[in-house]
Amino acid sequence: GSAAGPQTRRRSRPMSAAATGSAPTRNRVDPKKLMLSKWTAVRPLRKEKHFIVVKVHLPAQPGAPVTEVDLEAVISHRVVTLPWRELADPAVWKQGWR
Repeated sequence: GSAAGPQTRRRSRPMSAAATGSAPTRNRVDPKKLMLSKWTAVRPLRKEKHFIVVKVHLPAQPGAPVTEVDLEAVISHRVVTLPWRELADPAVWKQGWR
């Protein structure tokens, strides 16, 4: 019989940003699933670190995209309104309470 030679495998997909050590990937945020989601501020302001989405601002026109959310600080119950896409920035927000 014939002996098969050594086989080498090549990577068919590019490495992820985490595997290459480059910038962190953006948080995956679905506007339909924002209500009551939990978030941690990377740089706490006024000693407020943990927040929960208490309102998703729906557009006046049906079918138009969501633009803003209200986040409530767990400790103080202070509410801040911000563009929902800001939650996708991992330098500002982390998903969940950490």
